[in-house]
Amino acid sequence: MSADIEAPRPSPPAPWPHLAVLAAVAAWFWLYGRLPAISEALTALIPVERHSHTGEALAFFFYDVPKVLMLLALIVFAMGVVRSFFSPERTRALLAGRREGVGNVLAALLGVVTPFCSCSAVPLFIGLVSAGVPLGVTFSFLIAAPMVNEVALVMLFGLVGPTVALTYFSFGLAVAILAGWVIGRLHLEGWLQDWVRDIATGASAPEEAGGTTLSMVERYRLGLEALREIMGRVWLWILLGIAMGALIHGYVPEDLMVRIMGADAWWSVPAAVVLGIPMYTNAAGVIPIVEALLGKGAALGTVLAFMMSVIALSLPEMIILRQVLTLRLIAVFTGVVGTGILAVGVLFNLLF
Repeated sequence: MSADIEAPRPSPPAPWPHLAVLAAVAAWFWLYGRLPAISEALTALIPVERHSHTGEALAFFFYDVPKVLMLLALIVFAMGVVRSFFSPERTRALLAGRREGVGNVLAALLGVVTPFCSCSAVPLFIGLVSAGVPLGVTFSFLIAAPMVNEVALVMLFGLVGPTVALTYFSFGLAVAILAGWVIGRLHLEGWLQDWVRDIATGASAPEEAGGTTLSMVERYRLGLEALREIMGRVWLWILLGIAMGALIHGYVPEDLMVRIMGADAWWSVPAAVVLGIPMYTNAAGVIPIVEALLGKGAALGTVLAFMMSVIALSLPEMIILRQVLTLRLIAVFTGVVGTGILAVGVLFNLLF
């Protein structure tokens, strides 16, 4: 009588890939929290006065370059792993059609609670687009993330009171939701750069195509492949965009802005928006300028329109987005958001 032979049990997967990912994430957060000190140390190595124009520009550059690249690396890797679970078709199905309006609201609210400046929000925008999230929904996030965040609201609350802060929150959120919805209704996905469109409309997730379930190691590998592909395409433009932003941050004359925005004329709000677009800073950086402008007699709506344009339509952001969007789509994005900002500025001047 032959003895029963038990089939060998599969050995449990080795835990080291998960430990390696956890260690890498922990190291990421450790390093990210020390970026301000690192940027100051690097600036101190340059023989310039720290609070000079050049010193401010260098400190800005040394801080923003690793910050944006680290955000891009973390988010693109995470989105690459997520895409292994959900195909672009399934993701679009969850957010398209009747769900798109809800998606715009949720994306804008997500932007409110993420303390990203405009260029820092671009990595997540790339990840969402490449994962197949509707274009209009991703634009709602891209607009809200820098323009309506907790830093801006708390500083505005302390500067001009709760009424203005809550009004700014309401109108800023409305601009993000409506602008994203309008862009989504225009169906401009064909105006994405070819490589982004290929990712967003590519094949189904591997497990759906082959009918097998991927291991987490394989999912990690897909995340690394996404990171290598996207980082290789955009890193140089990120450096160029931040370099331009650093020069503007260090050398823009404040008195010129006061003269323009203090004028009580119909063109003050459009001029403030046009003046703000080439600049680049985050909410914490621009609100001290807002306080100085208001103290010198600039109109509130004009100053807030300037603030919105600086942090939602900055030129360095457009340079980085150029690797993702065509010039036509950038023009539509700028036009739609700029129109909303103009409306907010004019309304604020009428109400306050």
